[in-house]
Amino acid sequence: MDSISQIVLGGAVAAVAVPPGHRRAALLAGAALGTLPDLDSLPIALFTDDPVALMTWHRSLTHSALVLPFVAWAIWAFFRRRGGRVAEAPRAWFWAILLALVTHPLLDGFTVYGTQLWWPLPLQPTMWSSVFIIDPLYTVWLLAACVVAWAVPRRPLAQGALVAGLMLSTAYLGWSVLAKSMVERAAEAALAQLGLADVPRFSVPMPFNTLLWRVVAMTPEGYVVGDRSLVADRGPMRFEAHTSDRAALQAVATLPAVQRLTWFNHRFMRAEARPEAPAVGTSQVSPGTELLVLSDLRMGLEPAYTFNFGVARRAAGGPWEEVAPPLRAPADAGAALSREGIGPAWRAVWQRIWHEPSP
Repeated sequence: MDSISQIVLGGAVAAVAVPPGHRRAALLAGAALGTLPDLDSLPIALFTDDPVALMTWHRSLTHSALVLPFVAWAIWAFFRRRGGRVAEAPRAWFWAILLALVTHPLLDGFTVYGTQLWWPLPLQPTMWSSVFIIDPLYTVWLLAACVVAWAVPRRPLAQGALVAGLMLSTAYLGWSVLAKSMVERAAEAALAQLGLADVPRFSVPMPFNTLLWRVVAMTPEGYVVGDRSLVADRGPMRFEAHTSDRAALQAVATLPAVQRLTWFNHRFMRAEARPEAPAVGTSQVSPGTELLVLSDLRMGLEPAYTFNFGVARRAAGGPWEEVAPPLRAPADAGAALSREGIGPAWRAVWQRIWHEPSP
């Protein structure tokens, strides 16, 4: 989830666990601890410039439910020895520190990016995929609770606001899981009619809401994409087919970067051979040279996806050869949004929530 959500979640769970006299300190400590796991990108970047490694090692060690309890204990023990508030209420502060840390990866698990909750076990990242990475209706309750708790920290109103904020934000997560199940049922019925009942698929909410969803299902030729509004849509889901270069993907399947991406994104990716553009400051590439770009289908909108990696290249008529390290392919979804602005994209989502397209 976004940093603001993690800050207010960490602050709320820490503040609800400590005595009233410690509440403001817990809000600040919880906010810092709620941000701490996401700082893993900084040390990773010191050791590699491989974009695949940067993506797939994020949300690993610092997001592990097997590691964070020991980190929480170490932080707690350090501050307890120093005296102060932690020494005054050690049990309460242990729970405050632990909850502020552990709730971070649990919340991340509800997004589609994936969180390695059980690192270092070789399990695929958890991706419950029921909320978008930024969702104001999740965050607003926690933000309001933290504001009240900061304003009147010693009054019963502060504890009540924190409990209410945590309950409402958790209830919203529960609603997102229910909404996802409704979308999945509609997608299952529609895909069965297309003869795709057993193909791998995933569903993910569109930006900033849980009323409009996108479903992607893999097919022998590539993949199909459909959307579903829980407000407007009444008929069967409609899917649009897209191709992927499955032969090229098979040819490079043993490359380390491809294996890492396959593990990380659960095989939800598109393979596309593109004419290779020259890198900045270099001469032109040989005519006919192609770059094999793998796009993570979980993040972005057709045809622009957020994470695109050039993993292999070939000369005209030649075999695919590894690009090491992989290239972060240009013209991704983030660049498109920066050019066009987020306004048009959000207006399109808003209109789609309330209106079912004509057949």
